[in-house]
Amino acid sequence: MNQRQSTSLRPLRLTALAALLTLSLAACSGKEEGGKDATQVAAKVGDSEISVHQINQVLGQTPLKDTSKEAVQAASRQILERLIDQQLAVDAATEEKLHRSPEVVSALEAARREVLARAYVQKLTAGVAKPTQEDIKAYYKDHPALFAERRIYNIQEIRVPEAGAVLADLRSMTEQGKPIEEVANYLRSKGVKFGGGSATRSAEQVPLELLPRLHALKDGQSMVIESGGGATVLRLAGSQQVPVSEEQATPGIAQFLFNRRNTEAISAEVKRLREASKITYMGEFERAAAPAAATGATSAAPAPAATPSVTSGTESTATTPEQAAIERGLQGLK
Repeated sequence: MNQRQSTSLRPLRLTALAALLTLSLAACSGKEEGGKDATQVAAKVGDSEISVHQINQVLGQTPLKDTSKEAVQAASRQILERLIDQQLAVDAATEEKLHRSPEVVSALEAARREVLARAYVQKLTAGVAKPTQEDIKAYYKDHPALFAERRIYNIQEIRVPEAGAVLADLRSMTEQGKPIEEVANYLRSKGVKFGGGSATRSAEQVPLELLPRLHALKDGQSMVIESGGGATVLRLAGSQQVPVSEEQATPGIAQFLFNRRNTEAISAEVKRLREASKITYMGEFERAAAPAAATGATSAAPAPAATPSVTSGTESTATTPEQAAIERGLQGLK
């Protein structure tokens, strides 16, 4: 499949209509009235020109409910008026020499850098292959907790920020299947600070790193999740089987795998560029970069992990981008 076919159908339709609009504006005849050559200029503002290409560029980025030729033409006229207003402001700013002010020069350079970097990333990801049907099938098969054996979990938890002194007892109580209320009473008796909560979570809302362990629990069972010096006692109060078929899951899996490949390609290229370039940190940034350089890291060291939680949303031990992609991809399946 052509790599550019990853574009959604709506932008494709808009692009096609924009192209038709260009032709209708510029190629109705070889000559305009009065014998002048047909032009791609839509309007002139003083000495500046606004082209049909500029209109089409904005049009291609504008979501339209109605993509008929008439609606696109109406939208193009509105865009032209906005571009005229913009050009008037640009001319006024230039006349007042605002384009030479340090703030504007800095903003223009930042915008230029952003556009160039985005263009390079887009060129890089244009070569990323889409996942095959075999890739999708394999992912579906390898993640039964997300799909074929997907469940809705009713979860209760107790979070203990400093659990060192009671960790062994928490493990023991969990293995014995003690009720969550008994665990809470025990912690109160020991004067240990803790928090708690309960929530209902579907499989895709659970951190991917935690999901296999949660999926292995039967209703009424508990487990202890350790993180740094803290711990979370998590009890599965109940669950409901709500499987997702391979056909239903296919669009979400395909998008997730494609996004992951893009992320991997970008990360690999950034790593290559860093290794091929001489990067020298200066001043206070030199001191901050020293620990990262000693460990071979390419960025600042991450903050210490907090105790993971499924009810508070602080899933610090999850593979966050991967989890987010899966959750977005499967939102429509609930």
